[in-house]
Amino acid sequence: MNSYKRNLFTKSPKNDLIYTVSNDGFNMIVLKNFISISSVIFIFFFQSVYAQKDIGIWIDFEFFLGEWEGHQTGKSGIGKGERTIEFIMQGKYLHWKNKSTFEPQEKNPKGEVHEDWAFISYDKMRKKFVMRQFHVEGFVNQYILDSVSSDSKKLIFVSEVIENVPADFRARLTYEIKGESEFFEYFELVQPGKDFMLYTKNHWKKK
Repeated sequence: MNSYKRNLFTKSPKNDLIYTVSNDGFNMIVLKNFISISSVIFIFFFQSVYAQKDIGIWIDFEFFLGEWEGHQTGKSGIGKGERTIEFIMQGKYLHWKNKSTFEPQEKNPKGEVHEDWAFISYDKMRKKFVMRQFHVEGFVNQYILDSVSSDSKKLIFVSEVIENVPADFRARLTYEIKGESEFFEYFELVQPGKDFMLYTKNHWKKK
């Protein structure tokens, strides 16, 4: 009996992953870590499926990927901008870096250098795209994607929360695609009891 227990599992000399089970001449092959290997395949399969789904939901943003240069007009005067838009963290977030330079002018005698970073994520619970925009001046704007035109050439974001401004202020960002390598961006603000007022208009062209 003890001899049987000792010889119940014996390593195959040809493969460390295979064990031979002997019992009265009955032989069967057992794969070591079979459950672990199956689990890895299972996880990999579903990660691939969900990755494909994630790629699909971003289709309205694909146009904006890349490096851009812009001509800007508005309350700060006339300026030039540079923007880089890319996916980060395995495609989970869309990230942009923006820098705008306004030379000294009548509307803005001291000139101005403005920077902002934005991160767009997809909230699966609300089924909404959320943009969080951080400005060098200390403002933090959180928007949701409110509407997309039927041809996907016009996207409108509306603010949910704006940090460091009066609570009743609201903002709206509109992106309008023109041609294969350019788009317009409109930033509007509204105070309580008033209509939206255009603050800046940017014309972006791909580098």
